[in-house]
Amino acid sequence: MLQKADGWFSLLQQLWQQSVKQSAIKHLVLKQLVLKRLRSAKRAKAQTMLLTKHPTRHPTKLHIAWFALALMATLLFASFTAPTAAETVTVRVNRWLAIRQLSGDVTYLRGATSRRARVGDRLQRVGDGLSTGMESSASLEVDTRIGTVEVGESTKLQVQSLEVTETDGHITRLRVDQGRVRLQIRQFTNPDSRLEIETPAGISGVRGTEFGVNVFPDGKMGVATLEGSVLTSAQAQDVEVPAGFQNITIPGEPPSLPVPFTNEPRLDYQIERIIRRGIRRIQFTGQVDPTSSVLIQGQPQLIDRDGRFNLFFPAPSRLRLTVTVITPLGQEQTYELQLI
Repeated sequence: MLQKADGWFSLLQQLWQQSVKQSAIKHLVLKQLVLKRLRSAKRAKAQTMLLTKHPTRHPTKLHIAWFALALMATLLFASFTAPTAAETVTVRVNRWLAIRQLSGDVTYLRGATSRRARVGDRLQRVGDGLSTGMESSASLEVDTRIGTVEVGESTKLQVQSLEVTETDGHITRLRVDQGRVRLQIRQFTNPDSRLEIETPAGISGVRGTEFGVNVFPDGKMGVATLEGSVLTSAQAQDVEVPAGFQNITIPGEPPSLPVPFTNEPRLDYQIERIIRRGIRRIQFTGQVDPTSSVLIQGQPQLIDRDGRFNLFFPAPSRLRLTVTVITPLGQEQTYELQLI
């Protein structure tokens, strides 16, 4: 069809050139004839282009192939862009956590800047956070008034995510690399709402509960649940920690099975005097609950999966040691020990 239309245009051009040389009457007649044929040729060309745009009217093999290719590309694009039923679509909104109480040395973090925290400060961007010093703490209120996050001493907390789903579910994720937090969260009414604490070892997620998290210097996470239930997740495995139970999660390992807790900051210890190569030293061996954190002279200590730790000190004439044990739920006990 396209070749025929082009032939018509060539013929019409020749007729038009011949008509110029004729008399005025012939010129007018030929001009009308040319215009009539020109309109016919244009209609033929337009029909040809219409067939190309709508191959289903008179489809050829080429038209069918192009249509199939376009359909496949459309379906492939939709499979990558359209959310499935299992996915959650989130949007950014004005969400925040506000500082309601402060005690001691608390630093407000935003990007690369920091300053002394003030009551009323808001954590509302990814990366916003708090850092507490020794014997310092802060209390945060979630914007939806579902509860509070108590930040213990020697703790760093940062916002990982503050989102709202298309079903109005509120998703709050906080990062704690070291220290202790205690959460009191009422039951969510929206099934898509959740609050999560992310640590180097794994994630603790809640939908309404009261629980505490201790994060140790080596990244180990200890969780104790007072009310409700907490889901601990790591290494593609989930372990539920119901009320009255606790568990630990070690980086690179799945969460441990839950065991009953007593929420007692108990310390068992042994002091041994040793001499090696003529050097007198004191070995301090301690045992606490595996989920409890230990501070010696105010500094966080490493403990193993069973709650044991060992320290060596030189043997002066007198040595006094301050050991503080804190459970994930915030029960605290300080021991003043005279080693020699």
